[in-house]
Amino acid sequence: MPMDAREIETMIREALPDAQVEIRDLAGDGDHYAATVLSSAFKGKTRVAQHQMVYGALQGRMGGVLHALALTTGVPQD
Repeated sequence: MPMDAREIETMIREALPDAQVEIRDLAGDGDHYAATVLSSAFKGKTRVAQHQMVYGALQGRMGGVLHALALTTGVPQD
């Protein structure tokens, strides 16, 4: 069963409470999403580490229930 965009956003916000999250369904199938996630928790972290934090927030659903997630991450501008 595919994941709902709201579920993805909720899981990310639970792990990164200050996150600004935007989710887009790329194919309309609930399996292929793009996400932009901005969080102060990413400060000083490499892009890979930032992505790992988001994948960790999804609690193992990447590659299973959630087939594809194109990520853009960064630190919000003040």
